[in-house]
Amino acid sequence: MRITAVYEGVVPISSSIRNAWIDFSAMDCSIVAIVSDVVRDGKPLVGYGFNSNGRYSAGEILRRRILPRLMAAEPGSLLDERGELDPARAWDVMMRNEKPGGHGERSVAVGVVDMALFDLAAKIADQPLYRWLSDRHGDGEPDDSVFVYAAGGYYAPGKTLTDLQDEMRGFLDQGYDVVKMKIGGADLAEDLRRVEAVLDVLGGDGSRLAVDVNGRFDLATALAYGRAIEPYGLFWYEEVGDPLDYQLNAVIAEHYAGPIATGENLFSLQDTRNLIRHGGMRPDRDVIQVDPALSYGLVEYLRIQRMLRRHGWSSRRCVPHGGHQFSLHIAAALKLGGNESYPGEFQPTGGFADNVVVEHSRVGLTEIPGIGFEGKAAFHRVLRQLHD
Repeated sequence: MRITAVYEGVVPISSSIRNAWIDFSAMDCSIVAIVSDVVRDGKPLVGYGFNSNGRYSAGEILRRRILPRLMAAEPGSLLDERGELDPARAWDVMMRNEKPGGHGERSVAVGVVDMALFDLAAKIADQPLYRWLSDRHGDGEPDDSVFVYAAGGYYAPGKTLTDLQDEMRGFLDQGYDVVKMKIGGADLAEDLRRVEAVLDVLGGDGSRLAVDVNGRFDLATALAYGRAIEPYGLFWYEEVGDPLDYQLNAVIAEHYAGPIATGENLFSLQDTRNLIRHGGMRPDRDVIQVDPALSYGLVEYLRIQRMLRRHGWSSRRCVPHGGHQFSLHIAAALKLGGNESYPGEFQPTGGFADNVVVEHSRVGLTEIPGIGFEGKAAFHRVLRQLHD
């Protein structure tokens, strides 16, 4: 097996929405296509990858460092003992001559290519990724469906409480039982009105509503919000402060009895391990949200899973950020606690295959070889344009 070409590009995923920290008016993401010399049905097999929302495209790093290393590697150095494409060996090639630390956008660039390599490896094996991954890194018995929740509730120009409620009703109509909304982009009184408006839609059941601060709060604000929302019994209180302020997170965990979720802006094994060591996270209730597509890819995510097991964490306490097909396969294969979903947002990259049906906040997996981007027609057209 040889890689014959790699193509890289950028696709816009912009919109007028905002959270407590950023707006998405200029958001974009990197996409890659890795072409192999393996021919099936008269065409070479191609692996596709992209980065999750919330981080911008990483084309400069891809073009100057990551992709040249991959293309310059001896073909045999990318294969395992059976002669099959090994994304872990390719990962070592991509990270050659990179110093530790300073993960930032480098982790995004590597993650994009890592995704494409896993897509390609599973396609060569003629398996959907979740089965390929479960056979090699799981117990061989993947989950046949995955819990998903609908993430929305963004701030937007002119958006009223009625609009927010209609959005959440739309999620319920699509089959979601659990929804998430943004807070922290308004004052506490207004945010509480927004939360209570959504709770009205949910019949007052706070266990079906998660709230997300996107890292905005200082300690005093985080504690004030925590006191105010704790009586609602929410699904979780997400990314309350800066992702690297482990002490703030630990203090919140001391004072807030409900579940805390964080990790989507941690991009390495080392940062996630520091969260577990110093962030006060409680393995009986809290949730780790590391996104494999942003954090050096699945190769690094497997290392994170091994670390979490050593610290007494169940894989069921992991619910990746991102709302995309890659994490959906990973969740089924590694028996994670679920996966995020963005109904209608961050197109064309976000979301699952076109024929996926959500029932009681669960979705099944496609049997398309690889990640299954071919079952997401609008995005597949964009990806094909990279190499056709």
